[in-house]
Amino acid sequence: MKIYSVEEAQQTILRRKALHRIEYSPITLQRTEEYFGEGITPPLAVDLILRSVEDEGDRALQKWSSLLDNYEGGDFVIPQSRLEEAWHDLPEGIQSSMQAAADRIRQFHQNQPLQSWLTGEMGGQLGQRITPVERVGVYVPGGTAPLPSSLLMSVIPAQVAGVQRIVVATPPEPAESILAAAYLCGVDAVYQVGGAQAIAALAFGTESIHQVDMIVGAGNLFVTLAKRQLFGVVGMEGLAGPTETMVIADSSANPAWVAADLLAQAEHDVQASAILLTTDAGLAQQVQLGVAAQMEVLSRKAIIQASVENAGGIVVTKSLEQAAELANMYAAEHLCLAVEDPQALMDTINNAGGFFLGDHSFEVLGDYVAGPSHIMPTSGTARFASPLNAFTFVKISSVIALDPESARSLSGLAAELADLEGLTAHAASARIRLEE
Repeated sequence: MKIYSVEEAQQTILRRKALHRIEYSPITLQRTEEYFGEGITPPLAVDLILRSVEDEGDRALQKWSSLLDNYEGGDFVIPQSRLEEAWHDLPEGIQSSMQAAADRIRQFHQNQPLQSWLTGEMGGQLGQRITPVERVGVYVPGGTAPLPSSLLMSVIPAQVAGVQRIVVATPPEPAESILAAAYLCGVDAVYQVGGAQAIAALAFGTESIHQVDMIVGAGNLFVTLAKRQLFGVVGMEGLAGPTETMVIADSSANPAWVAADLLAQAEHDVQASAILLTTDAGLAQQVQLGVAAQMEVLSRKAIIQASVENAGGIVVTKSLEQAAELANMYAAEHLCLAVEDPQALMDTINNAGGFFLGDHSFEVLGDYVAGPSHIMPTSGTARFASPLNAFTFVKISSVIALDPESARSLSGLAAELADLEGLTAHAASARIRLEE
């Protein structure tokens, strides 16, 4: 793991790239053309998939599942009996851990205040009505590291919000752990379909798959591109980029623990970023050595090494104030504060998907069992976006029920503003009330 100066880091690992300017790797471009034809880029391939699923339904799903996932089965709906079987096949210890995680996630989100409200202090009744989204689709990726934890972190907040129907889409022949988690949560259906075709099926509906009102959950590049193209057709919680952790550490931090936390993030994906900001040059060197040593015994060493080289690094800052400024600009998905006074440092930073305060609140606990959802804003979107939570799954409708006296007193004001905008029908609608 390379050690950078602040100036070097700002030009490299701390420099954000917008989603629309992603440079696709030669391998990605080559494989896309092999499947879809010469000159077809990933966005064009996704557009082709979306259009075909919208027009042809299950027939298109079967085509793309065969071509892209080598799945020849015709049944996309996994029976509930299979989910139950997967749950009972789990060792008791894993069942207990998964149940404990589910309970903590539910308890955390039940603390969110989802109440509608009305006030009579402005004339009549004014307020907000909060209602849940009716139908939600949760995408759970497969790949080399299936994530049943992501299913728990998505489904349970939706249940707390009161969503009536929750379904899961995951690539064909999913891991038993994902099926078991679906059974534990009591989802309404699990569909074995992945990639952009899964997002299309959830958005448009097919003969086998029910249409939903919102889709949540991260996936690969094609899933993200599909969500981007369908934004507005169906609700989305966000567009997930590569996962990321930033650690701010001072001389009080344990270098071995910091190294372990960086490695835990780097093993997700070759594009994942794990960045340390520290005021202590000696700690920087110790963490650098710790990363190299600890990496040797880890099963995903090749992924970690590529991640560290591509997007990871250590930055030596002049002060914690400078580290906080850099962190605020970077707006990390996970921001871990391994400093003597993490609360005080957090108070100087606005932008992070999640704050992890002190050595005993490390990110891995947040990934599984702390309580908040681990689905957090990436790619700098923590500047304006929030982690997935119960509020993700509700809508706020304004309620306007003015009394006659208040309406009459406001009509003249509305008419004057309408005249200002040149909207004479608006003004007339307000003034006609004053003629009574």
